Amino acid sequence: MLNRRKCLIPFLACAISPLAVWGQPQRPYRIGWLTPSTVPEAEREFRAAMARLGYIEGRHVLYNSQSAEDDLRRLPTLAALLVSNKMDVIVAVSPYGIVKARQATDTIPIVMAFWGGQGLLESGYVHSLSHPGGTVTGVSMLGDELEGKRLELLLDLVPTARRIGVLWPGSDFESQHVERVSRAAGVVLRVVPTGEGNDSYRRAFSTLEIERVDALLVASHPRYLRDAKQIIDLAALHRLPAIYEWPVMAVAGGLIAYGPRMEVLEARVASYVDRILRGAKPGNLPIEQPSTFEMVVNQVTARNLGIVVPGQLMLRADRVIS
Repeated sequence: MLNRRKCLIPFLACAISPLAVWGQPQRPYRIGWLTPSTVPEAEREFRAAMARLGYIEGRHVLYNSQSAEDDLRRLPTLAALLVSNKMDVIVAVSPYGIVKARQATDTIPIVMAFWGGQGLLESGYVHSLSHPGGTVTGVSMLGDELEGKRLELLLDLVPTARRIGVLWPGSDFESQHVERVSRAAGVVLRVVPTGEGNDSYRRAFSTLEIERVDALLVASHPRYLRDAKQIIDLAALHRLPAIYEWPVMAVAGGLIAYGPRMEVLEARVASYVDRILRGAKPGNLPIEQPSTFEMVVNQVTARNLGIVVPGQLMLRADRVIS
């Protein structure tokens, strides 16, 4: 069961740089960053966490960032580029990046940031969460369960909704928890692909209007954090209540968001990289799952949409933007 008030796995920040304890590397470590979509916030938080651990860019560490810019066909080439440049660790974003990084190398350690759906153990790259074995470890996001929880919260906020739109890059959206919640509530799901191109979101919202959906679940995907403002603005234009993955998206004007905090998760990713650079075997580092989740309700957006947020939901919120 999800519990947003539990602490993430305990993490103590060192007052003294670990580099001062175990010595200056002979050369800067090379850290690869492989992502299907450019998400500046995520990479910025990761680098900031590395800096807090004492890794000064240019002195202790060099970063090599590779983004497929939403074209998943580019990921194998970008992963191979990082391998050929002899990264010491590859941080791979989302299942798309993780799978392609692992297919490109079975020797370079890969830190997940983050596996967001089902199939991690089935992939064969990880033997178990407690002892992954091999070269892959990091953070898994409980993505499917979280999607179901978001749908529950959206229905609590808009109890009259009977048709729920789901924003997803393609037509292959799958979530057992979302399906279970929708069946139990008697609502119909309409998955609307965002596709590609500058006009893709406008087209998607036009389709949502044609489908006459009552509310919108913005599914978990890296590009939706990057494009949060555009999505939030279109939801406001179409007067469509929507729930989002990252708390910062509600702070930025989204109606409601439920999920872990980006800066906390990226600090955990940085801690994996740090331990590996100091000699730990990735296969011996247990995979972590976040247990702290933050619900943010934007009361300003609710008023603009003519929505009265139920009192019980307000009491459960960790933050209310008013």
